[in-house]
Amino acid sequence: MVALRLTRQGTKDRPYYKIVAIDSRKRRDGRYIEQIGTYNPMVEGENYTLDLEKTDKWLGFGAQPTPTVKSIIKKVRNAS
Repeated sequence: MVALRLTRQGTKDRPYYKIVAIDSRKRRDGRYIEQIGTYNPMVEGENYTLDLEKTDKWLGFGAQPTPTVKSIIKKVRNAS
């Protein structure tokens, strides 16, 4: 099954995340299929980007988002 989840980037105490489509059996920072957005918790205000076209494509294929990614998708949809 494909999952939409975060992969951690950045350095110690300065996290930065990519929102990716990945096989659910892969490890957290393993090789992913496609990057669909970013999330930076260190920035105030709007700290995420998301390509809704790619997101809808993966959700159409049956990908399951994690709770955090699901909330980011909800925020992006409400903003547009």
